[in-house]
Amino acid sequence: MKPGNDPKKSRDNGRTAKPDAPIDPYLPRSGNRGYRVSRYELDLTYRVVANRLTGTATVIATTTDARGKFALDLAPTMRVTKLSVNGSRPAKYAQRDGKLVVTPARKIPVGGVLTIVVHYHGTPKPIRSPWGEVGWEELEEGSLVASQPNGAASWFPCDDHPGAKASYRITVTADSPFQVIANGTLVRRTTRASQTTWEYEQPEPMATYLATVQIGNYETRRVSDGPVPLYAVHPPRLKANFDRDFGRQPQMMDVFSRLFGPYPFTHYSVVVTADELEIPIEAQTLSIFGANHCDGSRGEERLVAHELAHQWFGNSLTLSRWRDIWLNEGFACYAEWLWSENSDGPSAHTIAADAHRGLGRKPQDLLLGDPGPELMFDDRVYKRGALTLHALRLRLGDEKFFALLRQWTAEHRHGTVTTEQFTDLAARFADAPLRPLWDAWLAEKALPPMPEP
Repeated sequence: MKPGNDPKKSRDNGRTAKPDAPIDPYLPRSGNRGYRVSRYELDLTYRVVANRLTGTATVIATTTDARGKFALDLAPTMRVTKLSVNGSRPAKYAQRDGKLVVTPARKIPVGGVLTIVVHYHGTPKPIRSPWGEVGWEELEEGSLVASQPNGAASWFPCDDHPGAKASYRITVTADSPFQVIANGTLVRRTTRASQTTWEYEQPEPMATYLATVQIGNYETRRVSDGPVPLYAVHPPRLKANFDRDFGRQPQMMDVFSRLFGPYPFTHYSVVVTADELEIPIEAQTLSIFGANHCDGSRGEERLVAHELAHQWFGNSLTLSRWRDIWLNEGFACYAEWLWSENSDGPSAHTIAADAHRGLGRKPQDLLLGDPGPELMFDDRVYKRGALTLHALRLRLGDEKFFALLRQWTAEHRHGTVTTEQFTDLAARFADAPLRPLWDAWLAEKALPPMPEP
């Protein structure tokens, strides 16, 4: 990493950044300064038919500078009714412009504990964004959460930025006919009268956009006896389709664990909703697909591979800033190609050549290393990111390339990453400077020639 380019320093040190300067220019209204969250404890009650959410959120943080006020991200659809700071109640607070501004009774010194307990309720709705509606969304029977990139505030008060990772306890009480799935491990389930409470623990640090709650008329079953437990969560009618469409996940897990390093969590689940979804949803320890992705044809297997790969690239290793989105999507897209060539499909080189031809027919106005917020989820980021990795693989050779990926996932396991960190690490595996490669693929808009073996 280059000196002066440490995202943690620019985020936390009030002497090097304006006190209320945006954390990330891609999402200038998301994220907050003055503290770092270490844990969220969410105690939620959800009425499915009424779409009514009542919650108590405990946000445990450490202050990074002394200030009179702190802010959390919270959508205006969630109304705060009571709030305390470090046990003093009530504390002063105000909601405006998607922020919950908290004023402690006493100024907290740098490095001090900041525990904010927020009681709130409302009718959760997705947040409108330039990338569509994101956050808590109603289904025909139940709900889902799809928060990337800035939808977490639709259902809990948070520091909504990918560089702000924390552990979670998510407890949800819902009507008993419904199952509740959330990140991490189910540690307790209790039923009283007509409601069931589900408690999940997610000990590994997680970005806010990866936190999720899925509620529906589902059945849950373990579908693999391998070293990493794999679970299927779906409407009962989709069982046979699931077993075909997702039947090769154990082999995918073996291939990716060999190429990328050990799977970074204790288990992996796939949720298939009864509703159709335009695209699958990434979340930590699970992925969410629509019924349209589970029709028994095995026609969406590349997406199955893509979402599994995100557990390494995006969930364990999470980008520190949104401009580096290719570190998530380019890697997951390349994992699709790697799965193909490791499962008797076309080679990664064959798929890369086809992707290169496709990109050549599209506008040459995307800068992969800094695509801008309007283009950060453009399909060209996915394909060009994967091609960048393929070019690097051809330059280094398979042995060094996959050693690099395993070192990358090991060094930054459950952390946050930047492009500079990856390029610096790659230099240790190269016999010649890689700067021309990075300049051509990351720092220029024109598409470089197709890399050849």
